[in-house]
Amino acid sequence: MKLVAARIPAFLRDPGPCRVILLYGDDAGMIRDRAETLVRAIAGSLDDPFLVTELAREDIKDLSGAAAALSLMGGRRVVRVRDVTDAAAEPVLALLKGKAPALVVMEGPAMATRSKLRTALDAATDGVAIGCYPEEGRALEDTIRETLRAHGTGIDPDAAIWLSQHLGADRASTRSELEKLALYAGAGKRVDLEAAMTCAGDLAGLSLDDALFAATTGDVATTDRALESAIAEGAAPVQVIRAALGHLQRLHKVRLTMDDRGLSAADAAKGARPPIFYQKVGAFIRSLGLWNAATLTAAMASLAEAERNCKRTGWPDQVLCRAVVLTLARRSAIASHSMRR
Repeated sequence: MKLVAARIPAFLRDPGPCRVILLYGDDAGMIRDRAETLVRAIAGSLDDPFLVTELAREDIKDLSGAAAALSLMGGRRVVRVRDVTDAAAEPVLALLKGKAPALVVMEGPAMATRSKLRTALDAATDGVAIGCYPEEGRALEDTIRETLRAHGTGIDPDAAIWLSQHLGADRASTRSELEKLALYAGAGKRVDLEAAMTCAGDLAGLSLDDALFAATTGDVATTDRALESAIAEGAAPVQVIRAALGHLQRLHKVRLTMDDRGLSAADAAKGARPPIFYQKVGAFIRSLGLWNAATLTAAMASLAEAERNCKRTGWPDQVLCRAVVLTLARRSAIASHSMRR
């Protein structure tokens, strides 16, 4: 079956008679978060030895047996399988033909768009595939507000907008950083823009931010190191490309304002909304000097094409991601060198 986005939160708290759930997509943190919510909803905890079974991906052929086993203490069991591939399609189809009572929760971050497994679950009455993608815009702002509210902390609108520009690549890291921010502000207090910007210097996503600013200022070595660090910390290639696209779109918007009004790069940057993080203002201004509206438009088209290619089965997404971001850095370096001549 298929779920509309509005039904997902309630479904995660109570999946009802559903027997197989696949969580897939680019946000590995959201996949883990949702899987844990489902396990707790049925078993009450993540590690109850009587109710929770972790099945290795290599043992997927034993799925029906694992799901059919009954708990000695009563209650519905959960079988959790991580990093599943399309090899799980046949075992899942066999399972759905039977009446095994357990809930099977599968995590497949690398699942292809047209996979047999996803197709089978979309057609099943007691199976579902749920996409998990990085939040952005209003959805991310809502998550920021809700997470802080759960910790007894409010947030000013401009602070929420600013944080949405610096978080979101991974649900788990976003939640962790918001919890730190709530602790910094204190229960019953509100997070203002100054507090958000002060704490942002230590955010987990800043290494990716460093990579993108280095790329548009021509610092190839820093781009390479920061990009490697971001990927090592869990940033998926598609997430990196989307972040790079957002960075260029912001530069493009300010560059158009700069050209239309005859402003200097420094004056145009002051009008950016949300405000540019104070430690990045200098790099943003240098980027505006190295990129014009036309070159930014062409670069954004290259990033969009790289994202499409990353989603094609069998294509080396990390290689494509690194190549397109490092190409930005090399173009910036060439422009910088030309300006100094």
